[in-house]
Amino acid sequence: MIEVSHLTKYYGDVAALEDLTFKLVPGEILGFLGPNGAGKSTAMKMLTGFLRPSSGEVRIWGSNMWQDSLVAQRHIGYLPEGAPAYEEMTPLGFLQFIADARGLTGVERANRLEQTITVMSLQEVLGQRIETLSKGFKRRVGLAQAILHDPDVLILDEPTDGLDPNQKHQVRKMIKGLSADKIVIVSTHNLEEVTAVCNRAMVLAKGRVVSDGTPESLMAMSPYHGAVTLKSSSASLAEIAEVVGSITGVKEAVPIAGGITIFPENIDNTLFTKVLEVSLAKGWKVDSLYVESGRLDEVFRSLTEGESQ
Repeated sequence: MIEVSHLTKYYGDVAALEDLTFKLVPGEILGFLGPNGAGKSTAMKMLTGFLRPSSGEVRIWGSNMWQDSLVAQRHIGYLPEGAPAYEEMTPLGFLQFIADARGLTGVERANRLEQTITVMSLQEVLGQRIETLSKGFKRRVGLAQAILHDPDVLILDEPTDGLDPNQKHQVRKMIKGLSADKIVIVSTHNLEEVTAVCNRAMVLAKGRVVSDGTPESLMAMSPYHGAVTLKSSSASLAEIAEVVGSITGVKEAVPIAGGITIFPENIDNTLFTKVLEVSLAKGWKVDSLYVESGRLDEVFRSLTEGESQ
């Protein structure tokens, strides 16, 4: 497992990260979520041994990161922000170089290269210079070097930043496919990344943890969690708001573009059915009716208010 205890980093009197403590076991995908300057990259650099903390401890599979760095780092695959690589090299040449740096030899070296190239679907670009590749392929090359030695821990800093929607989908699918028997830590300011990839989310603000739980628990913090939105083109918003607002247990009915969002006083799993029954009884044409899971952007803003964007 990974054990992080009271990890703190100061630059002069400024705290980049304060008292970060958590544990992770294989199968967990932790998302470090926060605005720019929240301390995400600082945390990643300390977790990999690239940056020494002012205080605190990191243990990777029982090895202390600063007392036994090489042993701890053998367990880690790291993709820094931007997926840097030697751009004059080809993907094949670069991965061969990484294999040598990781001490892979013989049959194991050949097998790991073949498996990694296959998993990352790099066959068609192996002979191209990295500088000529698309962002999506460059990110695949970066992920390939991170997983080449089959590490127990993957630490990925903004793995889909700057990619188009198709490329993001491909990279996220790869990350989830790799995570079954590994620990994965993903740093991101992209809210969509957390719900798409992670099964645990830690929100940082001003260098401190302000929330730690599942993406679902974050969504449950939204005032929209459990609300029901009704859109109908056969009745006025005023009429709909008045009728649904009188349903027992409804706190508020708020007009939106083309419809009404109904907020319960408490989470009510029967609210959807109640609104549907009222709509049918009134003869309204229901264009859409759905339960809101929550709005992560609002939760994010409330947790990190005052942070730089």
